[in-house]
Amino acid sequence: MDHIRNIVILTGAGISAESGLRTFRAEDGLWEDCRVEDVATPQAFRRDPELVQRFYDERRINVMAAEPNAAHHALARLDAEWKGKLLIVTQNIDDLHERAGARRVLHMHGEALSAWCTACDARHRWTGPLRDAPPCPACGAAALRPDIVWFGEMPYRMDEIYRALGVADLFVSIGTSGAVYPAAGFVQEARSHRVRTLELNLERSQGSQWFDETRLGPASELVPRWVEEILAA
Repeated sequence: MDHIRNIVILTGAGISAESGLRTFRAEDGLWEDCRVEDVATPQAFRRDPELVQRFYDERRINVMAAEPNAAHHALARLDAEWKGKLLIVTQNIDDLHERAGARRVLHMHGEALSAWCTACDARHRWTGPLRDAPPCPACGAAALRPDIVWFGEMPYRMDEIYRALGVADLFVSIGTSGAVYPAAGFVQEARSHRVRTLELNLERSQGSQWFDETRLGPASELVPRWVEEILAA
C-alpha cells in the first residue's frame, strides 16, 4: 500500500446502523413506515408538505440522539493522520462523521441538521422542527424545507466527487447497498481511472463484482482494522 496517496471513501447507511439509525431498505427500515413517493420526492412535498416535514423532523431528532460508533471514529482518525488527499463522501444525512472528528466530509444527499430556504437559497443549521413553517432567518419567508436531496433531484457537489475519483489511488465503499445511483456507479468510475477498489460491508452489495476486494462484517469491526492497516503501511 506504499503507493497509495489519495483516497476516496464512500459511506452509506450501514456505517450508521450500529449507531441506531435505521437503514432505508432493511425489513425494519424507514420505508416500511412510509412510501418513498409520500416523503422523499419534490412532488410529495408539494402535495403534502406537513407530512414530509413531520417525517424529517423525526429524522432530525433521531440523528441528534445517535452517537458515532467505532467506524466513524476510525475514519476521523484517518482524516486526522492521512497526509495525502482524502475525501469522505457520505450518502448519509446524519452528522456522525463530523461529531467523531472528521473534517474532509462531503454530504452528497444533504444533511438532516440543515434547512434550505427555497425563496433566497440560504442554508441554515437547523435542530428544531420545520412542520410549523418557521421563517427563514435570512429573508423571513416561510419557505424552508429539509436540505435533503430527494429522489429525482441531483446530488450535491458531483463535479467535486468525480474530480477526486479521477486522481485517487484507492476507492473504499463502506456500508452501502450499491442500489442507489449515481453513488452506486462510483466504483465503476474509479475502475475507469485504474483506481484500486475495496468494499467493506455487512454483506455483498449489488455492485460487489466491480470491487478488487470485498471484506464482510460489521463496519465497527472492519473499518478500524482497515484504518490501522493502511496507517501502518
